[in-house]
Formats: sequence, C-alpha cells, structure tokens
Amino acid sequence: MALHFVTPDATHAAVGDTVALTGAEAKHAAVVRRVRIGEPITLGDGAGVWLEGEVAGSEPGRVDVAVLSRREDPAPDPRILLVQALAKGDRDELAVQAACELGVDEIVPWQAARSVSRWEGTKAAKGRERWATIVREAAKQAHRSWIPTVAGIESTADLVRRAGRQRVLVLDPTAPTRLSRLEPDARDIVLVVGPEGGIAPEELERLVDAGAERVLLGDTVLRTSTAGPAAIAVLNVARGRW
Repeated sequence: MALHFVTPDATHAAVGDTVALTGAEAKHAAVVRRVRIGEPITLGDGAGVWLEGEVAGSEPGRVDVAVLSRREDPAPDPRILLVQALAKGDRDELAVQAACELGVDEIVPWQAARSVSRWEGTKAAKGRERWATIVREAAKQAHRSWIPTVAGIESTADLVRRAGRQRVLVLDPTAPTRLSRLEPDARDIVLVVGPEGGIAPEELERLVDAGAERVLLGDTVLRTSTAGPAAIAVLNVARGRW
C-alpha cells in the first residue's frame, strides 16, 4: 500500500498538478520513509479529498507529488461519536487512537465526576491539542480520507443536552440491552465511555432521564481504553461499514 500524507494543498489539486509537501510531512517522507522518484503515494486534505500520485522530486525540505487521480469522499452519515472520559495515564489516549483507526467520526473529551485526570485552565487547550495530534496521526496510519474532529472538553451537563437531541448510548456493564442487538436508525450515535471507576450513579441517572440509552457490550467488563473501540467495531458491523 502506498504511503499516505495529509496536506491542505490537496483540497484544490487536480489531475496533472504537482503538490509540494513541506515542513514535517516532507521531512517524514524524505528523511524517515526515504521516498524515491516514481514511488506511488497518496495525499489527502482530511476533509474527503483523496489523491493518488507518484513522487516527482524529493529532498529533506520538500517532496513533489505528481497527481494521477482524484476523488472526493462524502462525509460519513450517520456519524459515530465517542465521548471518552478523561482517564489517568495514557488510557484515554489509547482509546482515542484505536477509535480513530476503527472509524470514529468525532471525539468528545468528557470531564466525568470520577475522572482522575482534570483538564482545567490552559490544560484543557493543551489536552485537546494533544488528542487532535493523536487523531491526525492515527487517521493517516489508517488511510482515512476524513480526519475526525476533536471537540472541546464537555461536562456531564453538556452530555445531558446532547441526549435531548442525539442518540446517546451509555456503555454500562449492568444494562439490560446488548449493543449488538440494538436496532439502528438514521441518527448519529454518541457512545459514552466512563473513566476507570465507572460512571457515577447520579451521572447515569441524569443521562437516562434526558433520553440516553444504557447498552451492554458483553459479559466481561472492559477497560476504559478498550470499551469505546470495541463498541465502534460492533457498530461498524451493524451499520454495514465493515
């Protein structure tokens, strides 16, 4: 499979054009991956544009790609969103990375009551930026034409408002309904995954009262780093993505 890179210059590129990779992307292509003249390569803008081409020139600060074909993929509809509670260590980041590789369309960081990690003040902006970087790299690795967005940090009150207008599914090991048996519809799905200690009872009650549905993944209790990606895999099959 051809190497894939992301550049905003892909947006308006046409067949026959030459797109120049510069900066970090050029360094990665020329120095790390050591691309050669004539090597096949793909480019995208992260918003649906997908170009196939070949390397026309390569040096450490610039890699020229001759565009051979172009397509525009429509935005996913309906979408799958992952509301991932902040977790200690890198467990939330592992969830974000895997979810992106598996096809999630948006990531929403959640400051849950039981979250050990706290995004407060300037840490909120830095945390979001960190997650966005993870998402971008995972999307490139997975050769995705659409790079998922990362929303700002949300509170439980924010999720309650979502439950009033979106289909919110809360992963709960005590839920009576299995996710695999849930009847899909045309609405976006918002998956909610709690932190290491689980979702606080009062939070779960508020979400359900607002219209959220409790769903069960299986007979075992998964870590916060694996629950979301596992649920996305189930939804991919149910919705015919896989």
